[in-house]
Amino acid sequence: MQKVITFGEIMLRLSPPGFLRFSQTNSFDVVYGGGESNVAVSLANYGVPVDFVTRLPKNDIGECALMEMRKRGVGTGQIIFGGDRLGIYFLETGAVSRGSKVVYDRAHSAISEIKPGMIDWTKVFEGAGWFHWTGITPAISQGAADVCLEAVKAAKEMGLTVSTDLNYRAKLWKYGVEPEAIMTELTSYCDIILGNEEDAEMHFGIKPDGLDITTQGQHVKAEAFLSVCKKMMKKFPNAKKVITTLRGSISASHNTWAGVLYDGKTMYKSPEYQITDIVDRVGGGDSFMGGLIYGLLKYPEDDQNALNFAVAASCLKHTIKGDANLVTVDEVAKLMGGDASGRVAR
Repeated sequence: MQKVITFGEIMLRLSPPGFLRFSQTNSFDVVYGGGESNVAVSLANYGVPVDFVTRLPKNDIGECALMEMRKRGVGTGQIIFGGDRLGIYFLETGAVSRGSKVVYDRAHSAISEIKPGMIDWTKVFEGAGWFHWTGITPAISQGAADVCLEAVKAAKEMGLTVSTDLNYRAKLWKYGVEPEAIMTELTSYCDIILGNEEDAEMHFGIKPDGLDITTQGQHVKAEAFLSVCKKMMKKFPNAKKVITTLRGSISASHNTWAGVLYDGKTMYKSPEYQITDIVDRVGGGDSFMGGLIYGLLKYPEDDQNALNFAVAASCLKHTIKGDANLVTVDEVAKLMGGDASGRVAR
């Protein structure tokens, strides 16, 4: 199977135990994660050769993040070092009618101070077939956006498949630029585009025809997003597939979960899952992307199967504490086959 490269920031995640609020806690649970590192971990679990590329501080906390990637079977040989700190985010886990809350502390992180020329992308992409980035990385800083552009240009020149998860983050675009111009240029190099309705609207001003997203709530209809997929393909003619996740939020603890994939001719829709007791929804989209990349590599002529794998994989992620999806191909296949019993495997 083709080697995959992902590029972005890995952070220290600090969370109050259980469902405590920030104001209640006297301690924090520690995990490491980030959009692109989470995708890399998923792929490693599925047996896909994968390298994660980032910039880490040369200190004990940076070393802990590095060890976390190595522990999960992710290649770290292309990571560069510099800067003074690892980015941090604090997560307060919501329940029922109280949503989760994220507070970022990632200013002046090692990767936010990255500059063009620091990474030899020709070397990084040697022997690889796929490159993945997300909209989080160019939102961090101008330097990170410039290096991301370096990467997608080099990947395209070397014939790699380029994918993105648009991942709009309002709290990150703070360095005085308009996201649309930067994201439009970066996304123009992509073959595979994943994004929900908010991503499409906030990055590119693309809205579903005849649909008020604010009224959707619990019921998200796949057909409503066909217009978004068509507009995305018109704006980005290099794109071969546009994919959207469909999350119906009944409460913080109960979501519906599905996805659609449009290849320019056919719109594929996955089964819909009821996730009734969410353990941790952070990283849900990343687990979908990891499953999608695996599915498209494993089933290159079967978009329906690839989509179904991605949705089932990310459904399972909601049962796992932490950023990354720690499931196997067999576990995903079991759910795809209709076994959602959760029975003990003896």
